[in-house]
Amino acid sequence: MKYQALAASLIAASLLTACGGSSSGGDDTSDPINIENVQKVLDTNADIAWATYSDAVDTAEALKLALQDFREDPTQANFDAAKKAWLVAREPYGQTEVYRFRLSPIDSTDYESEDGPEGDINAWPLGEALIDYVVTATGDDDFGTDEIGVTANSAGINGNGAIDEDHAKNNQADNIIGNTSVLINADLLANTATATDEHDVIAGYHAIEFLLWGQDLNDEGDVTLGDDRDDAVKTHDASNLASGGQRPLSDFDDGYNTSDDPYNPNNLKNRRHKYLEVAVDKLIEDLTAVRDGWEDGVADNYRDKFTTISTRAEAIQRLKEILTGMGTLSEGELAGERMQISFSANSQEDEHSCFSDNTHRDIWLDAEGVSNSYYGEYAGYDSTLDGTDDNTVRAVSGYGLDDYLADAGLTELKGEIEDALTLTETNYGLIDSAARNGSPVDVLIMDANRDSNNPMYKTILSLNAQAGIIADIAEALDISDSVVDDDASECDTSNPSSTCP
Repeated sequence: MKYQALAASLIAASLLTACGGSSSGGDDTSDPINIENVQKVLDTNADIAWATYSDAVDTAEALKLALQDFREDPTQANFDAAKKAWLVAREPYGQTEVYRFRLSPIDSTDYESEDGPEGDINAWPLGEALIDYVVTATGDDDFGTDEIGVTANSAGINGNGAIDEDHAKNNQADNIIGNTSVLINADLLANTATATDEHDVIAGYHAIEFLLWGQDLNDEGDVTLGDDRDDAVKTHDASNLASGGQRPLSDFDDGYNTSDDPYNPNNLKNRRHKYLEVAVDKLIEDLTAVRDGWEDGVADNYRDKFTTISTRAEAIQRLKEILTGMGTLSEGELAGERMQISFSANSQEDEHSCFSDNTHRDIWLDAEGVSNSYYGEYAGYDSTLDGTDDNTVRAVSGYGLDDYLADAGLTELKGEIEDALTLTETNYGLIDSAARNGSPVDVLIMDANRDSNNPMYKTILSLNAQAGIIADIAEALDISDSVVDDDASECDTSNPSSTCP
């Protein structure tokens, strides 16, 4: 992720053991730390992590099969099926985001340094002109240099230099797909998000998304102006499911099948198929490594270390890690980076899934992940894209923070956080409903629609309040460090209309 920030306190050694302890927030004044109950929270938290990452791997493998079918038989039906497989693959993955910001396997390979694969899996926004042809614009249009370009790259395009709207317009073949001297393989895709602005993303979900959907243009295939996106809404399969970009089947349709040499690297349609093949293989490899860090019964993996506690200080440290994921995702990452930046600036490119118009689901799923951690529940994921979790094979129902707060006598805080989570759910549900009825996020953020009644505005505010109560819970559990990382975002999420620096 471009805006990856972890609390430095998570790298430090566990807190020194303290004697006694008291709670805050007007609840029971007895010691809030019960090691036996903390152990149950940790076990459930780890069970949910393993289940969600396992479902993410499974759906990525299903995406691979759909892309293979499309490659072997590039019809419109198979093109649509590949897009649907991508959308389904996002459903479990979004619920894993709460495991970030705590040096878990998504952010760290050794559980000490920030070297994890998250940036290769889910980084955004893309400088899409680095990958394939684009339509460009200037002025107040949506597709100028800031949206489609990069300040530098490590993929060998334009001498690894900058790509701006002029270069993209005048050098249509100088991108990874068009420049046939560039070998598309795993080594190439490892050079992702290397530039100062980190827009040179060429791997992960969103690179695949761009190749499947293309830019989200207007109905004539031209740029939108920032005030006309409500006239450019497309749908996928159903009238209530926005679909974003209009990449034509002709970009793929003779693919591997009609050339004398089906693997001819000079065939641009073939190169797009090859890129998708390499990208999904890398995605599966990266997700599998993260999943395996959460597997039960493996000595010295992350789960083993995370769920092994014997002292009060260790119990506090582990609770801090869970709450840091919940608090920082709620306020800095989701409310700030993923919502307020695009909302306050009417920036289509800064919405998370701007090519597919699936950002409403990104918001829903991130917020749902926070609730999963709190309630100790994972309902599964939505495999039919109707908004209901129907794949429940790995559903988890365990001992959550709700149970812990109740057993610790922290009933006032329990009520406050549950009210806050419910309000957030109501608000992100309104975003989802708007998208399914023709107003996806890129429409909601238009100047004409930005006011305090906008569900994006309301959700940012409720996430901000939710994070504040998570911080109160941390204080009540004798956690002295902040669990809402101030460095995760520069946005003032108490004022959703304010522009982020």
